[in-house]
Amino acid sequence: MNVAVQLGHVTKRFGTKTALNDVSLRVPEGVVFALLGENGAGKTTMIRILTGFLAPDSGIAMVLGHDCKNNAMQIRQSIGYVSDAPALYDWMRPEEIGWFTSAFYDDSFPKRFLELLAEFDIPTGTAIKNLSKGQRAKVALALATAHDPKLLILDEPTSGLDPMVRRHFLESMVDRAAGGRTVLLSSHQISEVERVADWVAIMHAGKLKVVQPLETLKSSTSIVTATLDQPDAVAPLPRGDVLTETQNGRQVRWVVSNLADDWKTDFGDSSGVTNLGSVSASLEEIFIAVCDVRAKRPKVLPAEPDSVESLAEVSPVNSSDEVES
Repeated sequence: MNVAVQLGHVTKRFGTKTALNDVSLRVPEGVVFALLGENGAGKTTMIRILTGFLAPDSGIAMVLGHDCKNNAMQIRQSIGYVSDAPALYDWMRPEEIGWFTSAFYDDSFPKRFLELLAEFDIPTGTAIKNLSKGQRAKVALALATAHDPKLLILDEPTSGLDPMVRRHFLESMVDRAAGGRTVLLSSHQISEVERVADWVAIMHAGKLKVVQPLETLKSSTSIVTATLDQPDAVAPLPRGDVLTETQNGRQVRWVVSNLADDWKTDFGDSSGVTNLGSVSASLEEIFIAVCDVRAKRPKVLPAEPDSVESLAEVSPVNSSDEVES
């Protein structure tokens, strides 16, 4: 598997706060890879390291085969980056900011940038400050993709956009991945991610908790429900890795990873449990089960991400692949 992004045991602290805690990750080429997490989970810190604006305190970060710490400028010329609040010169017209940015890239940039402006229906001849937020986001996307980068990094790119603009924006990301490019999308818009992502990583409190192909993650995680004969009865846990348990009166609900095919056989006539059922979990349900610190957990999830074997199939950097800093 060719890798576009690789982190090996990356840690970053700001004073006493640990923003990233021993994070290892591989992002395959040619996919839409979604990075999910609450505010403060460490997503933006990771992206700033990948784009060379921050150096890790320990560990190694690689983008397109380049060390992020020592080759930051080369990486920035090879990738595209769009943030939730792109920094654009408001007094410039869209065609002018394209001309200004073209100095960093090859001669094909200006022509392709103008083509993208036309494709995105962006008016030229007017100052950027007069454009809507959606139009500004499209200008930023055109700037980030006119040089046809192999990797596009998006940090909450659809924040504040109307639903139609968000949909078109995300569909264009899928098209890029279909063309062999890689998209790293950081977001807390779970429903949008579920619609476009090939892979999903979930971060919580600076740790990487889940890394899996989206369809594998959803198909291996179930919502199990049951009815107790008595509200104070204790039901046996479904066979599998039970992430959370919720009880409301006689109704019990579990989120379970790798539920056994014959799990119902453990609930005999004498178990005091009826109305057994299971359905596949949504990405939002999985996210809450992994990240909600208030959730009741029949067994405590281990702190290390790769020890949650059923969900966090993290691919740490092999010792033979590590680069000494």
